[in-house]
Amino acid sequence: MKETIKELDVSKLPPPQRHPLIFKTFDELPKGESFLLINDHDPKPLWYQFMHEREGQFTWDYVEQGPELWKVKITKKT
Repeated sequence: MKETIKELDVSKLPPPQRHPLIFKTFDELPKGESFLLINDHDPKPLWYQFMHEREGQFTWDYVEQGPELWKVKITKKT
């Protein structure tokens, strides 16, 4: 059975709203749960921010890597 996870598409949001919403979504996840981040560019800067602010608390798995959409499954570790 395929896992159903919440999708968070930030590609249409103004850039200043993206990271706060992504971190809020992550912080509200129960441990062991995931969400799928959808973005219009490689969210590598976000990964660095996660490494700095939530080190050891998450996994980051690319599902799709461009050229138009990037999808990353972000999981809150248990």
